Amino acid sequence: MDVVLVAGLWLGAAEWDAVADALRRRGHRPVAVDLPGTGAATADASLDDQVAAVVAAVDAADRPVVVGHSAAATLAWLAADARPDAVRRVVLVGGFPSADGGTYADFFPVVDGWVPFPGWEPFEGADAADLDAAARDALAGRTTPVPERVARGVVRLRDPRRHAVPVTVVCPEFTPDDARAWVAAGDVPELAAARDVTYVDLDSGHWPMVTRPEELAALLDAAATGTPATGTAAGA
Repeated sequence: MDVVLVAGLWLGAAEWDAVADALRRRGHRPVAVDLPGTGAATADASLDDQVAAVVAAVDAADRPVVVGHSAAATLAWLAADARPDAVRRVVLVGGFPSADGGTYADFFPVVDGWVPFPGWEPFEGADAADLDAAARDALAGRTTPVPERVARGVVRLRDPRRHAVPVTVVCPEFTPDDARAWVAAGDVPELAAARDVTYVDLDSGHWPMVTRPEELAALLDAAATGTPATGTAAGA
């Protein structure tokens, strides 16, 4: 099965390498998306450019599962909005989709047209608990700034058929009960409107593709094939 993988802020497609290898061993065809503005970045890249790149990956695949990590949960959901009949399932890893009219990822300071990785202070606690000092240094060294036009881009959702696309929420640094409570409180209106949402637990920090690639791949395999996620707490 085709699995489109989209990394969150500051990260390139290579962060999925270990997960992609594990998915191939399970018989899947992973495609990690190189987002415009990541890597050899240009400040001209916009949120629309990144959405177009994810949609192009969907169009080149065969009814894929689309996986969005962190802020890229919104990119995965925008792909479902653009191609509701082509996306088999959306998997959100440690993130939630923004609502229509919201900003994509206006969380961190802009410096000269870029949003640089802010260091580890904002992520102290559960987010980075499974990253030791060497792993933090290595991950930070692989980050690239995000263009302001991406981070502050306005999310536009147009097709209500997206709400019929099944969703799996992978809960790494928070629990499925936390996620359900946020949805019930009205904090994630897009998931509140979705008709088929499953929550699964993953004992990791915010970057499980780095720290728990085999476990994450197992959850993605379960989501793709509709089989129970062994070793997780799951529920609709």
